[in-house]
Amino acid sequence: MDDILNQYLTTRQYTNTLCKPLQTEDFTPQSAAFASPPKWHIAHTTWFFEEMILKTYSPNYQIFDNEYSYLFNSYYNTIGKRIERHNRGLITRPNIDIVFKYRDYVDQHMTQLLKTTENETVKSLTVLGVNHEQQHQELLLTDLKYTFSLNPICPKYTDLNFVEDTNTDTGWLDVTEGVYNIGHDTDGFCFDNELGMYKTYIHPFSINKALVTNQEFIEFIEADGYKTANYWLDEGWHWINSNKITQPLYWIKIKNTWHHYTLSGLKPVNPDAILSHISYFEAAAFAFYKGMRLPTEFEWEVASKHLNWGKRWEWTNSAYLPYPNFEIAKGAVGEYNGKFMSNQMVLRGASVATSKNHSRHTYRNFFQSHTQWQFAGIRLAK
Repeated sequence: MDDILNQYLTTRQYTNTLCKPLQTEDFTPQSAAFASPPKWHIAHTTWFFEEMILKTYSPNYQIFDNEYSYLFNSYYNTIGKRIERHNRGLITRPNIDIVFKYRDYVDQHMTQLLKTTENETVKSLTVLGVNHEQQHQELLLTDLKYTFSLNPICPKYTDLNFVEDTNTDTGWLDVTEGVYNIGHDTDGFCFDNELGMYKTYIHPFSINKALVTNQEFIEFIEADGYKTANYWLDEGWHWINSNKITQPLYWIKIKNTWHHYTLSGLKPVNPDAILSHISYFEAAAFAFYKGMRLPTEFEWEVASKHLNWGKRWEWTNSAYLPYPNFEIAKGAVGEYNGKFMSNQMVLRGASVATSKNHSRHTYRNFFQSHTQWQFAGIRLAK
């Protein structure tokens, strides 16, 4: 279990590292229902290990606080009642010091368990918990950015703003038609929505080696892209008009120059940098404007072995649905992915905010079509 213990401790420490620049007041606010407070993230990821592992597999384990199962459960209906998602910012008590004591308490018991057990279920659940916490590490950053962006003084979280990177490749990759294997097929970790490898036929297509840049999207804005109904899916057209959306999230024009809020403060938009914080609706509209399209998730997976990816989550033109041989696991962990296979679109790859060792070409991320607050961009296909 030494390798698993090392993964566990390394992941837990990285979450703590992400929290070091924060002040006490930063841990609690919730700016939107989709953006959970940092305190909730660090408590929920701790609750996962306590609830899924320690309560069952650690002899004589004493629960840190009986109220936490209600406060820090996310969406596991089989475990019991939970606080409404939009009320997570109301949890002013326990305070952040107690939440970190909770983390230390669970870490001590997990360390002891992993040093003494050979239970394969404990091993697999710990690896799942590590990957679950890595997901929340990225969410902690994206949620914090959204909250900070609403602060009139545009506070700085770190010197790294995550949105200055540029493309290294240009041109198009041609992919020949054929029958390809889709899905996870190695002994390494994956989520259940990647399993059930199957074959699918892919028509010949081409995919851009570069992601869309800020300058390319500025051209779309200046061409009245947000005002031209023909570029938009009907639901997307309704969404931008109902919400008065006329530019990417975090963008604002100051003295005729585009700026955007970043985790290092308000900065001028770098035209050469890769576009970020784009919804599926915006990605699809831009593709239509260019006379192209978004790749399907299956085309992306086939092409990904020949692409440089990982700087932005990449919207695909595929709805989030189960693979033909998908099976829902028994118990609470069965709620992890399967029950969200409705009204979501798939994103592939990873982003600059994704934790290390948390990406692979079969990874299936998913969000609703209007989602903008993730580090998501556009790769075109034709």
